Amino acid sequence: MPTLNINGKDVAVDADDSTPILWALRDTLGMTGTKFGCGAALCGACTVHLNGAAIRSCVTPIAAAAGQKITTIEAIPNDRVGKAVHAAWVEIDVAQCGYCQSGQIMSATALLQSNAKPTDADIDAAMAGNICRCGTYARVRAAIHEAAASLA
Repeated sequence: MPTLNINGKDVAVDADDSTPILWALRDTLGMTGTKFGCGAALCGACTVHLNGAAIRSCVTPIAAAAGQKITTIEAIPNDRVGKAVHAAWVEIDVAQCGYCQSGQIMSATALLQSNAKPTDADIDAAMAGNICRCGTYARVRAAIHEAAASLA
């Protein structure tokens, strides 16, 4: 039974090593904040952090995360940057349907953890793999700028 470090805790996962992280989180551990979107790493709804980098959990097997740190949307309130991103999301009123938002927030948080003052081009590049069917891209960008300003 593989053990994964999820949100700072070692957790035994009753799943095959080839199981995507997404399904280990959702089905085995009951952590439903990370969403299933496309299953092909194209939409970003399943984004989590692996050692601080945004990855698509729908195509990343749990074997690839052995000995590494997985961070999910559930841990965002405990992270200084994540908390600022979430606050900006609320202030700017980014979400419409909200389905993609956990992936969007995870990608935005990873961006701001590596780049404290992103340009519009930096934001567009970091968020390019996150699809919002409601089309809130301008608000996503504004919220990332707001979060960056609040952290400065």
